[in-house]
Amino acid sequence: MQYLVLACDYDGTLAKDGIVDQQTVQALERVVASGRKLVLVTGRILEDLQLVFPRLDLFTYIVAENGALLYHPASSSEQVLAEPPPAQFVRTLQARGVQPLQTGHVIVATSQPHQTTALEVIREQGLERQVIFNKGSVMILPTGVNKGSGLTTALNELKCSPHNVVGIGDAENDHSFLDMCECAVAVANALPALKEKADYTTQAARGEGVSELVDMLLADDLRQIDQQISRHTLVLGQGPNGESVHINARHANVFIVGPSGSGKSTMAMNLLEQLVEQMYQFCLIDPEGDYETFQGAITLGDTHKEPSVPEIIQLLEKSEQSAIVNLLGRPLADRPTFFRNLLPALQDVQTRFGHPHWLILDEAHHLFPPEWDTSLLERMHDLFTLLFISAHPDHVSKRVLALADVVVVVGEHAPLPVFAEAVGQPVPEVAPTSLEAGEVLVWFRRTKQAPLRLRARAPKDEHTRHRRKYAEGDLAEDVSFYFRGPQGKLRLRAQNLILFAQIAEGVDDETWLFHLHQGDYSRWFRQVIKDEDLAAEAASIEKQERLSARESRASIQSAIQKRYTLP
Repeated sequence: MQYLVLACDYDGTLAKDGIVDQQTVQALERVVASGRKLVLVTGRILEDLQLVFPRLDLFTYIVAENGALLYHPASSSEQVLAEPPPAQFVRTLQARGVQPLQTGHVIVATSQPHQTTALEVIREQGLERQVIFNKGSVMILPTGVNKGSGLTTALNELKCSPHNVVGIGDAENDHSFLDMCECAVAVANALPALKEKADYTTQAARGEGVSELVDMLLADDLRQIDQQISRHTLVLGQGPNGESVHINARHANVFIVGPSGSGKSTMAMNLLEQLVEQMYQFCLIDPEGDYETFQGAITLGDTHKEPSVPEIIQLLEKSEQSAIVNLLGRPLADRPTFFRNLLPALQDVQTRFGHPHWLILDEAHHLFPPEWDTSLLERMHDLFTLLFISAHPDHVSKRVLALADVVVVVGEHAPLPVFAEAVGQPVPEVAPTSLEAGEVLVWFRRTKQAPLRLRARAPKDEHTRHRRKYAEGDLAEDVSFYFRGPQGKLRLRAQNLILFAQIAEGVDDETWLFHLHQGDYSRWFRQVIKDEDLAAEAASIEKQERLSARESRASIQSAIQKRYTLP
């Protein structure tokens, strides 16, 4: 279930002339019976609302006074969310004949055309107040207080994300809370400006429009209007004509494949950064510690300590925070078991709160070998959007491969036929061309579209995540650096930058200069280490023919030292 919360405006949406009809009340009762939560988001003063609507008990929370008051009907508790208006301000408005005039805990409410007088008094008294319109009504509130800020507080209490909310409204003051909802709906009688920004507009007006939305919500969790919600997408890259290619941020399982060192985690980082920017919560299972320096999430576990399931779940209950589960502290053979034990707990937190939205699984061939029982994951894949990353799709369970909607290939595209054959699909036709650095091949498996060759979107901080891996990790043999010498007699392997620096210090001058003059150092830094700045500096050193072996060796080691902490 994606939409766990229905957030409704009152006047002009639920109510007509201040009254909610019985059919609309019954629709709200069906929402509650489905296990979802209702939140009322209104500009009305609470006491006024209680007089006209006796079924406030249907709502888990009520955001009143246009975002300035949070009310919990089950406990009859109130939480004032902003400073009350100065008494002098209200007295001045009364003295200048502003009528009608209502005051709540925070809000001061009147009607047009008294906004002019209100603005004059705000200016004269030097107050930090704003004027908000609701069709003919005028509301004066502290700056920054609106329906969106009030709904945010309610969702924090519910431990729910805005990405699990569908909102419905009709007027100017509804923009702020509808903008933050995953799905924004306008009733048929809504203002044109609100309809224009909404993802969907109901056929019916007011309460009948709300009932219409409820029917759609309960029928298929709004899947029928998924394609109309175009605000929430992730960019994979750009096509040959500069056009951006997107995927749906909630309904597109992705599999990234490619050889070691080809840029899989660069592509994954591109998606992670976008998820953080759009406030989608993810849980990333990181068997090799490749993402421990990523700043957009909290890493649990390290080389000495594996994370516990309770601490992972405690973190993920906070919808604004994502988790990276580092499994370096657990033996390689035991990592699938750890993940299998974690899955039911992830299912529970997702069922209760609607998040994490994405489950990201690096080194998928470790976690899902062909013999692994995938039935639990298959039952849960509708709860999460899934991202798999692997250099060896032929070593991954075929039932896991079949879950992928989008396959992103980095490096040479040889893994694409392997993937297609594993899931029993015809091998897609691909022009016989090699991918250049920064390019990916994208195959939308559920369509007849041929794979697309794209220029991948570059992450903002492409290198930070690998600083530890490249400095002291263990790169695969095929991407390690080898000092071979001009005759090819040596085979001194450097599987990280520490070993590179150590071997460089002791290798003979002839061998050092052989690789220097061939540009081997800058090529390795660029293609494997993925550090363009380091590669550019090394290339500059390589071109200086007058440098001695000692001088060039010292310059390149200094360039590494500036960027990485070496012994």
